[in-house]
Amino acid sequence: MNSLSDRYDRLTRAFHWLTAAVVIFMFASAHVWENLAKGTPLRKGLQSVHISLGIAMALLIAARLLWRLFGGKRLKADSHPVLNLLAKMAHGCLYLLLLAQIALGFLYRWAQGEPFNFFGLFSVPAPFGVDHEWRGTLGDLHNDVAWAIIVLAGLHAGAALWHHCVMRDGTLRRMLPRPRSAWQK
Repeated sequence: MNSLSDRYDRLTRAFHWLTAAVVIFMFASAHVWENLAKGTPLRKGLQSVHISLGIAMALLIAARLLWRLFGGKRLKADSHPVLNLLAKMAHGCLYLLLLAQIALGFLYRWAQGEPFNFFGLFSVPAPFGVDHEWRGTLGDLHNDVAWAIIVLAGLHAGAALWHHCVMRDGTLRRMLPRPRSAWQK
């Protein structure tokens, strides 16, 4: 079992759980607004929050990658080498899918030719023209990558639960906050 000092640092944990929450909200919101009539305030509101959180996700992933490269606590792998390799591959795929999703979201919005702003505070102009004819393809790819992220993130969560419930090691605890009893010592 891992000790309390064998946990990821607070910023790494915050990045992880914030990313998970934003991904889940964005996925759910897109599927909710698909069932709402076009032009309704709730549909437009969900789309606006989704777009703003997409911009925030771009910044979050950039910060997360920089922290992973130059900061963040590195923990020693404590599983079988094949499991460690699979975990690294899954993490790498999640990062690549998130980056692809962000790029596709931006390209899709620019291809739609509609306003693209962050909670009404500032606009994100297109650095180059994106042909309006690509909007259907980009939208389909954006949806497909969203599903790939959800499936892979679900497998990631399942693996964490397997470590916790079956292997009874400290893998899941590495990403959880410290128990209150640990703060009182």
